[in-house]
Amino acid sequence: MKRREFLASSLAASALAVTAPGGALEAAQGSMAAKGREFYQLRMYHINSGPQRKLCDDFFRDALIPALTRLGIGPVGVFDLTIGPDTPSIYVLMPGMSAEALATAETKLGQDAEYVKAGAAFLNAPAREPAFDRMSSTFLQAFEKWPKLIVPSATAAKGPRVFELRIYEGATDQDHRRKVEMMQSGEADIFAKNGFEQVFYSETLIGPRLPSLTYMLCFDSLATRDKQWAAFRASDDWKAYSTQPKYAFEPIVSNITNLILTPTVYSQV
Repeated sequence: MKRREFLASSLAASALAVTAPGGALEAAQGSMAAKGREFYQLRMYHINSGPQRKLCDDFFRDALIPALTRLGIGPVGVFDLTIGPDTPSIYVLMPGMSAEALATAETKLGQDAEYVKAGAAFLNAPAREPAFDRMSSTFLQAFEKWPKLIVPSATAAKGPRVFELRIYEGATDQDHRRKVEMMQSGEADIFAKNGFEQVFYSETLIGPRLPSLTYMLCFDSLATRDKQWAAFRASDDWKAYSTQPKYAFEPIVSNITNLILTPTVYSQV
């Protein structure tokens, strides 16, 4: 089986796994479409140092991003993992306005002759010289109060920027829902007050270690990141907000995964 066919069948299987329980995803999709909420597919390609780097860059830049743009999916973010486990790895963020658009993207890409031609070296790489080692994927839905990805101001100017991708796991569904409420009802506002540039907020529909939420921040440098986080944690606003009984009655976040990502030169985010 060719690699592109494997990716298509894997994503289709994931989509079926979500839609199976009473059409829950279809109902959610209809509701979110009415409110303009996005969905995201976040992929992590673990690669080996060497030829795979060029294969991936050429594919993402010259085949995947142009083809996804033709499907109305974007802006597409492509990032190197700078700090975090499983380096070297490349993260690809794909926003879409419907679950169906993302779930059927691989099938449609396989029917795009321009994409198949431009991506041939990656898509048809032999087993002895694969284009990547492994790929994992999560499927996300945007927060109700943060319905769309916001492209950082430095992106258009290709200015210096680093991204922080944070994944919060809840010990229980109750804790997870409380943390989502906490972030939407005040935490994001305190971020903004302390100079954070916020890119997106989302809940995980499909992925490991559920329940969880994922969000992304942008900074012009790691030094700025450290300074802004220190100011946030020391702020009276955060201390008062985070100690409210409805949020402090127990540890509502059981684990945090924190990744530092650097955009590739061709990233649209």
